[in-house]
Amino acid sequence: MTASHAVAALTARAQEVSSEIVTDILALVHQETSSYDLPGLAAGLDRLRELTVHRLGQPDHEHRYPGGECGDTLTLTYTGTGPGHVALVGHYDTVWPTGTLAGWKQPETEGDGDGDGDGDGREKLSGPGIFDMKTGLAQGIWALKLARESGVPAPTVTFLFNGDEEIGSLSSRPVIEEVAWKADVTLVLEPTAHGAVKTARKGSGIFQVIATGVEAHAGLAPQDGASAITALSEFVLAAAAVAAPERGTTVNTGLIKGGSATNVVAGRATAGIDIRVTSQEEQDRVDAEFDAIEVSDPRVNIEIVRDWNRPPMTLNAASAPLLDLAREVAREQGRELSDTAVGGASDANFVAALGLPVLCGMGAVGDGAHAQGEFIYPDTVPAQTALVAGLLGRLARPRRG
Repeated sequence: MTASHAVAALTARAQEVSSEIVTDILALVHQETSSYDLPGLAAGLDRLRELTVHRLGQPDHEHRYPGGECGDTLTLTYTGTGPGHVALVGHYDTVWPTGTLAGWKQPETEGDGDGDGDGDGREKLSGPGIFDMKTGLAQGIWALKLARESGVPAPTVTFLFNGDEEIGSLSSRPVIEEVAWKADVTLVLEPTAHGAVKTARKGSGIFQVIATGVEAHAGLAPQDGASAITALSEFVLAAAAVAAPERGTTVNTGLIKGGSATNVVAGRATAGIDIRVTSQEEQDRVDAEFDAIEVSDPRVNIEIVRDWNRPPMTLNAASAPLLDLAREVAREQGRELSDTAVGGASDANFVAALGLPVLCGMGAVGDGAHAQGEFIYPDTVPAQTALVAGLLGRLARPRRG
């Protein structure tokens, strides 16, 4: 069987089992896994493991890494029938608080162009985490299943499922880097960018800004107080001005907490700030400009706790041949595979920073990550699953020493 015939057969088979793949996607979505809900994360990882074993059998090697205050990380390795070793990486945590599912509404089918809507009539499936990134998890499991059943050699595959990606992969980063070093290539099952793979991502920083002021009675002696909230508000506005969208740098204050009562001048306030940059030069500029911010009341102390969480990702020399190979598989499916740069960061940033081959965005086609109503197009599930399955077949050979 030629390579093109093998890919065509994989695509046809994926189409035959598409309803089963979608069933598995929904099973994962219906188990809520907020990054901050440890019992929910544990139950979600158990379900994900059960699903993997149900479709692929018991792994040859398995390890569960405790996450502490984060969700655990699980690795499952399936020995291949050919040479090569591929890491399939995906996170099972979501940004959605536990309980969100109960009030979630399915989107209406887009209009068919006859005046009933502005879409093309395609069906959508929606749910918390369905796009980012539970569809990718299910597609990855099925991709290996289809590759193994196809009769052509398949590489050894290590699945890495982590439960803290949405909060910075705080506990899982060392495991991700270790697995990537042992594998020949890494495929990250994050959602696509409207069908395109992601070869460049911004670096990200998660800063905590702590303002410590002086408490006082707001009515009896307000002049004796130094408001941490007022000072933090000044800092946040100045921090927003550090953004430079024309250079790809964004600054977003996403969390603010502070004060103890309405009649007390606030003695403490904190802000969580998300920063995205495209280069080391911008990272250095942001650091310097944050250090230069001053607040009007010198009695308030400002402390900045920096965590430059993920380095910027670019298409490195090791990843370029992998992109070419993925494009070959897509062409054998009868489509062109594009690549793009995006603002979001992922665990692929860690792998790329090591100079190792990695492709990101191998998962769902849809839209609305982190937004109410995030969705996938279920009619794209077979092709995306077959793309990864076909790529696994091509990777059944050593690719680096």
